[in-house]
Amino acid sequence: MNPKACAGEVRKILAANSLEHWKVGVVSGDDLLPRLDELIAAGHSFDHLDTGEPLAAVRDRVVSANAYLGAEPIAEALGRGANIVVTGRVADASLTLGPCVHEFGWKMDDWHSLSAGTVAGHLIECGAQATGGLWMHADESTNLAEVGYPIAEIAADGSFTISKPDGTGGAVNLETIAEQLLYEVADPAKYFTPDVVADFTSPQFRQADTNVVECTGSKGWPATDSYKVSIAYRDGFTAAGTLTIFGPNAIAKARQSGAMLLAKLKQAGFEYDHSYVEVLGSGDCVPGVLKPANDPPEVVMRVAVRNANRAAVERFTKEFAPLVTSGFAGTAGYTTGRASVREVFAYWPALVKKSAVKGTVEVI
Repeated sequence: MNPKACAGEVRKILAANSLEHWKVGVVSGDDLLPRLDELIAAGHSFDHLDTGEPLAAVRDRVVSANAYLGAEPIAEALGRGANIVVTGRVADASLTLGPCVHEFGWKMDDWHSLSAGTVAGHLIECGAQATGGLWMHADESTNLAEVGYPIAEIAADGSFTISKPDGTGGAVNLETIAEQLLYEVADPAKYFTPDVVADFTSPQFRQADTNVVECTGSKGWPATDSYKVSIAYRDGFTAAGTLTIFGPNAIAKARQSGAMLLAKLKQAGFEYDHSYVEVLGSGDCVPGVLKPANDPPEVVMRVAVRNANRAAVERFTKEFAPLVTSGFAGTAGYTTGRASVREVFAYWPALVKKSAVKGTVEVI
């Protein structure tokens, strides 16, 4: 991302619509890649949050490193007259909290208010997921084809409502809001953001009207002294392909077909750092949780590999078509071009002390 270049394009659009007088704020400082070696030399090891391994293990393959900034620089840009704020990497909920801090004058240690704004931001950050998207009870009557996106109306005391535009599809109710509240959450009592540790067990929700849910009582606790950092690094090449298997014993034939494909590659001298065979329609999306009631009439075999050697992955993509005539009866579905090889950019989550990162604001 290049926030300043984005802001320049925004300026062009504003000018084309007679809005030259509007100001555009640019928040940067999240990009740590140019400073990475300096920070490592200063003692910031960027240990992997899951494995504890120091970043030095993959430093020569790193292509990006961005800290998740918070609401404060957004509020600063608004305070300096910006009508639009373009940011680099910022925590999702901070996009909603920033305007609240600016509008209501909330202090950055008013933890309960900051938590309320964070809850509101978390609820609307995934768009229609709060208005019926992925709702467990959505059906044809929910009219997701015309789903309305969520609106958060927030008051100075931290109470707010979530609704959607009149006349749109979807639904806003206690279920859609509760499901979104718990989306991407580990410990709901300690939801870490750059701004606050929000307690997602504290909000009280009430159905205030049709497609209107009110929230009160949010509580939060002091933020940590670290920013989360999203790092990407090159990690070889990958490809995946699929075939449809239909007829009797489809699941067994699909699994054997995947094993045959990998065996043929091994015979040709190709083995892979990682390989995976899954049979869609047999419960493999959630292994051991959902099982088919009986032998399904058709399934989709999906095979994926990853390897440091691009040539090995290229060869993998050539082995699917032969199965249509040399595999089991009922093998079909090879109706598109050969699977494409793509480079893998792996994810390395880490922390960095806030004292080492400074969000900067420019108003154009």
